[in-house]
Amino acid sequence: MKTNQPKLKTTTPRIPLFSCAFFRHCTQTALSPTTSTPPPLPHAPPPTQPPPPHHESSSSSSSNTSQSFTQWRLFPLSNSPISHHSYPHPKPQPDPPVQPPPSNASAAELFHLAELQFNSGSGPGRFGAIQLLERSLVPNPRAASDGGSCPPAVMSGVVASLREGLARKPASKVLLALCLVEENRRVALEAGAVTAVVEALTDAESAVAERSLAVLELLCTTAEGAAEVRAHALAVPMMVEVMGRMEARGREHAISVLAVIYGNLGDGPAVAPAEEVARAVMLALQGDCSVRGRRKGAQLLKILQENGRQDLNQEER
Repeated sequence: MKTNQPKLKTTTPRIPLFSCAFFRHCTQTALSPTTSTPPPLPHAPPPTQPPPPHHESSSSSSSNTSQSFTQWRLFPLSNSPISHHSYPHPKPQPDPPVQPPPSNASAAELFHLAELQFNSGSGPGRFGAIQLLERSLVPNPRAASDGGSCPPAVMSGVVASLREGLARKPASKVLLALCLVEENRRVALEAGAVTAVVEALTDAESAVAERSLAVLELLCTTAEGAAEVRAHALAVPMMVEVMGRMEARGREHAISVLAVIYGNLGDGPAVAPAEEVARAVMLALQGDCSVRGRRKGAQLLKILQENGRQDLNQEER
């Protein structure tokens, strides 16, 4: 009896159609619709992160893309044109500090440094010039006379500073120190010191007003200064007003200025009636007043009495 035995099939190994390593690499790294990075070239090193598998869903890919876009919006790259590091805002450069003059500097050198600061055109520069003159001239006013009279540019800067808030106090000190030198008084008049001082009295504090009145009295020692003060419309009203609120030295300077105004009226411009000014002077003398102020006040009352009689005689005629 013959038994049928199963025939054994001999299997021969199949050789892949593309056995070349180049084609095998290409078939394994083919692009898919969800692949975000291109395949590297054969000779390039393998990527650090493998591409996502082909079975990844489109929703996951869309989520990753949205997350990447959000991170780019919130955290821009340093080389991005909208980064704040790309266009830095320039910082304003402060004015150079004022260098104090040497201890042996002459008045000409001091005025030259101050003129440079005034010509800078900036507020800190002008204030620095005032501080420079204050440190050098206020302790020793006669030092300003070593190099002749004060330059007009420097005097104009000092007079203009009487109208500036922070510089008013040191400017009043510097102007008084300059006007103590007789040669500087005409320079101050040409710079408009009379108008600046009278206007500064309207809202000046006590110390500034007292120094300003002293400057006005010094300017009245010249014929041009006395005529300019006499012609100013606000000179007499301001002198009457400050006599009621100033201390002894302030009243003394105001009375002296009024004595100059009424002492040589002549045919000049009309001023306040002598009777009203006399009442204000008598009220000022009843309070705190210096010895010189009382002597000047007595002289002023005599002048006002004579002017009053003269006015009465003219009215009778």
